[in-house]
Amino acid sequence: MLRVIVDEAEFYNEQTEEFFTRPSVKLAIEHSLVSVSKWESKYQKPFLSVSDKTKEETFDYIRFMIVSPDDCDPDIIFRFDNSNYDAINDYVASSQSATTFGDMPQQNTSRGETITSELVYFWMIEFNIPFECQHWHLNRLFSLIRICNVKRQKPKRMPKHAIAQRYRELNERRKAELGTKG
Repeated sequence: MLRVIVDEAEFYNEQTEEFFTRPSVKLAIEHSLVSVSKWESKYQKPFLSVSDKTKEETFDYIRFMIVSPDDCDPDIIFRFDNSNYDAINDYVASSQSATTFGDMPQQNTSRGETITSELVYFWMIEFNIPFECQHWHLNRLFSLIRICNVKRQKPKRMPKHAIAQRYRELNERRKAELGTKG
């Protein structure tokens, strides 16, 4: 969860011709499956697609990421400064996990599936991931799903020539360690 502080701001009301002040606000922001689901419900298109989002769509997603939206003005994001947006971008891009995948096989995305929140919920059900994980950072949830997918697959057998090569290397190393000819 990211905490963002929106500074106090002064505004002018043209109707009453008076200045007024909005206090600073501390927001809790969560980039989660719940936020994506709310956004997809409104726009009825996949959030995780490569297509660009309009400014309005981006602002709405930020609104959906706010954990307690009832506690703040819906136009609070217009008071964000560049540091707030930078913090949100860094948070969304973060893996939020110590897991690294290195040489692990990639998830099979060649099927051309469009990833929507409903598909991610299906994966959660398929892998018996508890629904409270829908509030996790989205990248952390994807790491868990990827691990479940990799661990569920049967290990691939080593080809015979690779096994033979491995035995040759082990024998050579043992001969060198023991100083024998075989």
